[in-house]
Amino acid sequence: MESMPLAQTRLLRTAIPGPRSTTLHAERVQHVSSGFGVALPVFIDRAEGGILQDVDGNRIIDFASGIAVTSVGASNPLVQARVRDQLARFTHTCFMVTEYDSFTAVCEWLNTHTPGDFEKRTALFSTGAEAVENAIKIARAATGREKILVFDDAYHGRSLLTMAMTAKENPYKTSFGPFPGEVHRAPMAAPLRWPGGAENATVEALAGVEAVLAAQGADTFAAMVIEPIQGEGGFIVPAPGFLAGLRDIAARHGIVFVLDEIQAGMGRTGRMFASEYEGVAGDLVVTGKALGGGLPLTAVTGRVELMNAVHAGGLGGTYAGNPLACAAALGVFEAFETGDLLAGALRIEDTVRRVLEPLVTEDLPIVEFRGRGAMLAIEFADAATLEPRPLLAAAVAARCHARGVLVLVCGTYGNVIRLLPPLVIGQELLEDGLAVLREAVESVYADSTAGSTADSTAGSAVGAAAVRA
Repeated sequence: MESMPLAQTRLLRTAIPGPRSTTLHAERVQHVSSGFGVALPVFIDRAEGGILQDVDGNRIIDFASGIAVTSVGASNPLVQARVRDQLARFTHTCFMVTEYDSFTAVCEWLNTHTPGDFEKRTALFSTGAEAVENAIKIARAATGREKILVFDDAYHGRSLLTMAMTAKENPYKTSFGPFPGEVHRAPMAAPLRWPGGAENATVEALAGVEAVLAAQGADTFAAMVIEPIQGEGGFIVPAPGFLAGLRDIAARHGIVFVLDEIQAGMGRTGRMFASEYEGVAGDLVVTGKALGGGLPLTAVTGRVELMNAVHAGGLGGTYAGNPLACAAALGVFEAFETGDLLAGALRIEDTVRRVLEPLVTEDLPIVEFRGRGAMLAIEFADAATLEPRPLLAAAVAARCHARGVLVLVCGTYGNVIRLLPPLVIGQELLEDGLAVLREAVESVYADSTAGSTADSTAGSAVGAAAVRA
């Protein structure tokens, strides 16, 4: 018997977290490693459109999409239908043992739609970190070189190599070293905090890249890896021309240019790939998250001569391109081809920009609104000094959570609230969630100016979260 559609309205039946979620979380503490954090300790019973319904019957507006995974919705009927059909036939064979055509079909779609006017090949994997590491393997095999160039504020994963590539120390790298060597970091053209001013960010950052390459030996670098919009680093959009400049530097030195589109790709920014805004194609492009529609699937797509440089058997994995995940991806592709999801991302941007961009004033400690499509953020800092205000961001997020709106905090300094709503979210639901967020910003700041401090307010919220965890 099919369930009724999930109402696309926010509803609070209990405090958040409610009693059943609280009980289940206590059980989690008894059985799950404490190394797993949680943004909001509620247990979800159903998810559809822009709503997460928890076990207490609360309907929470989803501005997270499982960190950009459920872009087409957490229960998209096209994805469900294809997975259901595949599940009835078989769940797994391992593509390295016996083949199935959905693997090839996913690769064909990515070869066709990934930017770059050249012949391509694709390899499928399971996790983002796994795909990034395989992109490095491919680049090293093709060039015979070892070194990797990454950037300030980067995030590429939680495996040992991708932790070395990631900039943020806590929580990703703390206590987990030593890390693999031959990873070198270059400046990111981040306009807000560029010492020489935003107008000089591109030229000066590119000069910094050249300096790192010269110091280490440009002809020893296999790959240059960058996110076209940085995710965990704070949704930083690089200054105009920076990606194109990197592309030219990489080509001049024979370095494989790798675009990590795991979070920004698959329609999240209003174009299928975020790098399209800069007119830049990667030699290798890494995709994931939304690619599998909620099932674990990632990919590396790139120039045929690079992708085929690896010896037979050098790429793979037991679950790489699992048939259920490939079926889900084909449903995602169908959703983009038959729907208006890219237009939906741009509609989301227009709405969020109208509501939140006016908050960037001298009256509030929000120093920048940034992003593209449905990948948007506000950064909390002192307007005069740009001193980050992470506890203020945490307090705003906590207030949103209490009122049934799920937002996520990110950024190298933990002072950025990021918005990643599903591309299918309804307009009224989007407006409601934004109203809650705006009120949370204004009320937390008002509390701080009325005698308490924003940091102490946030400290209480963070402390409560630590107790829950």
